[in-house]
Amino acid sequence: MTYSMVELIGRKRDGESLTPDELAWIITQYTADALPDYQLSAFLMAVLFRGMSRVELAAWTEAMLHSGDVLDLSTVGKAKIDKHSTGGVGDKISIPLAPIVAACGVAVPMMSGRGLGHTGGTLDKLESIPGFSVDIDPDVFAGQLEDIGMVMVGQTESLVPADRRIYALRDATGTVPSVPLISSSIMSKKLAEDLDGLLLDVKVGSGAFMKTTADATELATTMVDIGASHDTPVTAILTNMDQPLGEAVGNANEIQESVAVLRGEGPDDVTELTIRFASEMLMLAGESDLLSAQARVEKALDSGTAFETMVRLTEAQGGDPSYIEHPERLEIAPYEHVIEAPHDGWVSSCDAFAIGTAGVRLGAGRARKDDMVDPGVGFSIKAKIGTTVTKGEPLAVVSYRDRGKLDSALATARDAWSISEVPTTPPDLILATLR
Repeated sequence: MTYSMVELIGRKRDGESLTPDELAWIITQYTADALPDYQLSAFLMAVLFRGMSRVELAAWTEAMLHSGDVLDLSTVGKAKIDKHSTGGVGDKISIPLAPIVAACGVAVPMMSGRGLGHTGGTLDKLESIPGFSVDIDPDVFAGQLEDIGMVMVGQTESLVPADRRIYALRDATGTVPSVPLISSSIMSKKLAEDLDGLLLDVKVGSGAFMKTTADATELATTMVDIGASHDTPVTAILTNMDQPLGEAVGNANEIQESVAVLRGEGPDDVTELTIRFASEMLMLAGESDLLSAQARVEKALDSGTAFETMVRLTEAQGGDPSYIEHPERLEIAPYEHVIEAPHDGWVSSCDAFAIGTAGVRLGAGRARKDDMVDPGVGFSIKAKIGTTVTKGEPLAVVSYRDRGKLDSALATARDAWSISEVPTTPPDLILATLR
C-alpha cells in the first residue's frame, strides 16, 4: 500500500491517530530514502505536539525495531542486561558502569547514542580515546560479549537503522522532548539487543528532556510497559538533572572522570549513581537483593577487575589502552577561562541546561547533525548546589580552542549559577524507582 505523506502529516497535525500500516509505511519509506528529511521532520514535529496513542506507539516501536536486523545473542552464556539514560549533562555513568557489571559476570551489550540537543553522548565520549571504534562487526559482537563481558557500540547500518537516522534528525529539528519519540527510540534499539533485562535512568530537571517528575514518570512507565509487552523486565530510576553530574562536562574530560570512578577516586554523585545502577543491573540478572548486589559491585571496584575490564574493552575496540591507564594523556583544549563567583554566598542553582547549551556552543556537541565534535573542549565545574563560595572564587573552568566559540558559550554559561545569601542543600540524586 502506498500513502500520501502530506496527508499523514496533516492528519497527525490535526490530532488524528494513524494506523499501524501507515506508521510502518513511514518507517519503511524513510529507511529506504524514499521520504526526504523535511517531510519526516514535519511529521516528528506533529508527534511532538499531538503525541501518539498506545496503539500508535506500539506500532511505531515495532516498525523501528524491525527496520533492520535484530541481534541473536542466544550463544552468550550469561544474563544480558543493558542500561540506558534519557540524556543529561555530565552524564558519563555508562562508561564506568558497564565494566563494573561485566566484571561481576553479567553480559552488557551496550548500544549507545551520540549527543542529543544540549546533552552529551556516550559514543562521542568514547571516541575521544584515540583509536576507539564504536562500530563493531555484528559477526564479532557475541564473541566479544562472551569473552570480555561487554560491548559499547553505536547503531549499525543494519541494526535499527530507522532509529539511527531519526535520532540524528530529532537532534537537529527541536523534536527531542517527546515521550513517544524518546520511548520508541530507546526501546526499539534495546529490544533489538536480545536482552534479559534493562535498566533505565530517566533524568528529571532543567538539564533533562523531562522537566517535571510527572513527565518523567510518564516516560518511565511507558518504557516499562513496552518492555513488559516484549517479555523484557525493565527497571526505571528517576534521577535529578537540575545540575550537571560530576565535575567534568565535555568528552575527553568525562573519560578522565570515568576512569577516576573505576579507580575509586571519582566525584561522590557519579560514584553513588554508578554503584546503585550496577547493583540494580545485577538484580535484573538474578541477584537476590540490593545489599548483596552492592557488595559484589564494590568488590569489582576494590579489586581492580572493573578497571581492567575497561582496559580490555578499549583494546578490543581498537583504542589505545594507555589512555585508560594514563587518562591525563587525553587531549584537552589548550586555553582556559575561569568563571568567577560574583559575590560571597551559597550556590543555590547550577543550571544543567545552561551549561549543556554552552558546551554545544563551545564545540562539545552538535548544533547540526553533521557537525564535528571537539573532544577536548568542556567545563570543569568547581561549585555546585550547596557549595559555599567567596567573591572571585572559580565556579567553573572552561577549556576552549576558539575565542569566538568561548564568547558564545559564556553568554549562556555565566547565568547558570545563582548565589544565595542563605545556606542551601544539594538535591536528592534518586527521586523514584519503578519496576
